[in-house]
Amino acid sequence: AKQVIIQKIRETERQSLLEEFQTKEGTLIGGTVHRFIDQNLIIDLGKTEGILPTREQVRRERFSIGERLKIVVLKVERGSRGPKILLSRSHPLLVQRLFEQEVPEVYEKMVEVIEVVREPGFRSKVAVKSNNPKIDPVGACVGVKGSRVRPIIDELRGERIDLIAWSSDPAKYIAASLSPAKVVTVNIVNAEDKHAEIVVTDDMLSLAIGKSGQNARLAARLTGW
Repeated sequence: AKQVIIQKIRETERQSLLEEFQTKEGTLIGGTVHRFIDQNLIIDLGKTEGILPTREQVRRERFSIGERLKIVVLKVERGSRGPKILLSRSHPLLVQRLFEQEVPEVYEKMVEVIEVVREPGFRSKVAVKSNNPKIDPVGACVGVKGSRVRPIIDELRGERIDLIAWSSDPAKYIAASLSPAKVVTVNIVNAEDKHAEIVVTDDMLSLAIGKSGQNARLAARLTGW
């Protein structure tokens, strides 16, 4: 009888843990590096553990046991010994959730994060739009002397973040997306195929393309052009 009661209690505990963490899917949580299994990290989440697999890690990041970090909960499934919690550090959602945490205007939906594209560990481009004409979306996210964006960059271990003002005008949006390069003109070659030609000055060329084409590649992914 004692065995049966203990088993029932354990099953109930597992079920309530599963339900609790299922509500946290897509949210940002904190955890501590508990141990390593092969290349995977086991993260202590307080009541239970989660796994940060190699594919969801950022190649450049190295953690030691006991180190605290922020992660995003990707998926929660039922496991034989309690919930299986899949965590991520490389997902674009991590950047979005960090902005919601650091920027009150984003949390309160006065400034909206429209799109995030990342090359994890290197660079992110974040398109933001203001729902209040008095608020500059990029300025709100950067903060005074970078006070709001700095903690996010620190949490991402130095990943560069370009904040882009979203625009419904494709030419304007494309020009902004190539930040920090300044664009002279944007010619819409084919609106159906979303094909545009960008003109920049010679001194801006390498900045617009970026290292190994990274800036142009992220701009294309951000805008869909």
